[in-house]
Amino acid sequence: MIQILNRKWSFLSVFLLFFLFSCDDSIEFIKYESISGANWETKNNVAFDFSVQDTITPKNLFIYVRNTSDYPFSNIYVITTLVLPDETRIIDTLQYEMADTSGKFLGKGFTDTKENKLYYKEKKRFPRKGNYQFQIRQAMRKNGEVSPLIVLKGIQDIGFSIEKATKK
Repeated sequence: MIQILNRKWSFLSVFLLFFLFSCDDSIEFIKYESISGANWETKNNVAFDFSVQDTITPKNLFIYVRNTSDYPFSNIYVITTLVLPDETRIIDTLQYEMADTSGKFLGKGFTDTKENKLYYKEKKRFPRKGNYQFQIRQAMRKNGEVSPLIVLKGIQDIGFSIEKATKK
């Protein structure tokens, strides 16, 4: 009986170690920037610099948003800019859901902080090798108002990743 338990424990230990130390080789770039005091100011562009060498393989680009329970909205509007090596700018205004219809925040997390992994570009092929920059800023407004919020509460971190697109 003890021998059976030892085998099960050994198998479980090896499995856990493998799980903990395995890495995801599909991620080519990932970086986060903290938002001071979890208050994202409209004027605060978050920027990520990265280099592209592979112009053939399609990539999935993701935006990560970590929000706290202080986040007052069920969605988020952001303005993104992808700056190419020749200074060409691709600008998008994007909207993502942050909560379900009952008001429960979406995303992963066990505490009051939730992380949302949001598609930015799917199966993107970069047009040329070189240095790129991804910029993002919040563009939230209250209903019926034209001016954006000067400070958006409850946003803790913004992240950006580039991953190999999986074939499906």
